[in-house]
Amino acid sequence: MTTNAPRVIHERPIALRGSRVAAALLRLAGWRLLFDGLPARQGVAIVYPHTSNWDLPIGLLAKWAIGIDLIFWGKDPLFDVPILGAWLRWLGGIPVDRHAPQGIVGEMVARMRRARAADEFLWLALSPEGTRGRREGWRSGFHRVAVEADVPLALAVLDFRARRVGVVGCLQLCGDPGADLAAIARHYAGAEGRHPHLATPVRLA
Repeated sequence: MTTNAPRVIHERPIALRGSRVAAALLRLAGWRLLFDGLPARQGVAIVYPHTSNWDLPIGLLAKWAIGIDLIFWGKDPLFDVPILGAWLRWLGGIPVDRHAPQGIVGEMVARMRRARAADEFLWLALSPEGTRGRREGWRSGFHRVAVEADVPLALAVLDFRARRVGVVGCLQLCGDPGADLAAIARHYAGAEGRHPHLATPVRLA
């Protein structure tokens, strides 16, 4: 469903219980965890900015501290690497064919709809930048899934400047990429990755 403007979702009825050990490790490392629940049992989460290899361990600690089960997309060659591929699948990874990525969006939309009909928990986490290096704009897969499946978008941040990690807002997108990306950019204002000059601008490529 689309509306004239994206809507900020304040209600977060889905509470989770995570690892106290992971939360303690984040605190010891000087990080503040941001999380006060989820708006629904199905949705898409994007993580921004992604500029460093340090994003992964910090992000994993936050995931475990929150207690959220996530699925994510990854380049298919990574899943062919012994041990690494098995570990990625254990984390919730889904291999994506680099030469034909379009079909994964439709498959995920259908999966989200089935999960909602069955009241199953399903959250897809993505890095819209797609790489640690600076690009001209974000990939559009997250936007298409959230709009076509009519699920909330959670905005997760990795802010090395303020040492905060977690969810800074949730939106119901309207389907207009310009309006949606403007609202997303407002929530990420001031956030800096470990290497700020490598952050991709909040706009679709």
